[in-house]
Amino acid sequence: MRRVVFNQKGGVGKTTIVCNLAAIAASRGLRTLVIDLDTQGNASQYLLGAGVRSADRSIADFFESTLSFSLQAPAFASYATRSGFENLDVVVSSPKLEELIVKLEAKQKIYKLRDALKKLKGYDAVFIDTPPALNFFSRSALIAADRVLIPFDCDEFARQALYTLLENLQELRADHNEDLEVEGIVVNQFQPRAKLPTRMIEELRAEKLPVLPQTLSSSVRVRESHEQHRPLVHLDASHRVTQEYIALYDGISKS
Repeated sequence: MRRVVFNQKGGVGKTTIVCNLAAIAASRGLRTLVIDLDTQGNASQYLLGAGVRSADRSIADFFESTLSFSLQAPAFASYATRSGFENLDVVVSSPKLEELIVKLEAKQKIYKLRDALKKLKGYDAVFIDTPPALNFFSRSALIAADRVLIPFDCDEFARQALYTLLENLQELRADHNEDLEVEGIVVNQFQPRAKLPTRMIEELRAEKLPVLPQTLSSSVRVRESHEQHRPLVHLDASHRVTQEYIALYDGISKS
């Protein structure tokens, strides 16, 4: 299963969701790969810490390789770096991605990630982190994925952006990937005692939007997991937010 976590709005928790769901999948015995397509490289840092500097290859190296014809292109798995967590590997990001966009678009390489992942062997689950923009790399991820999860924080600006995002996904499905499934909207940093988030979620569900029943709370424990480069399931398995991530993972795994 190839999942991409995407929202054109920044600061909604894409990276945290990718890394924690991937860590749970790996802890369940699934050989799991995280692909970091965001030039900020936060997913790479989160899962590898200082080890990110020892990565031999990056996702930029993969895309750069598509610009030159080769009968023996390296297997996509060769771009992965092992994390310190069992069953969990990372294809790290690189600032070089920004330099490659114009060349990749000009040579119409938008399907190369999809083609590479279709041939990928040795992994049971793939999670893709994306930049907060509908650019070449996020489109590549959406074309390559089976399912997309949409993080959402409860404010009016995010709500209006959500409608635009769903329209963009519908267009992308029609033009490039008719099998892409919107797996659901993940309400992040949810405050159950606040009236606005509760009302907004009820309104979105009344509009028949695919809001998942599992929500994710805000907690300083999440920031601590970032600082320590340890996903929550490894940092504090019994914590409330960890259990929310586990419930989210179990929920989407059953669908």
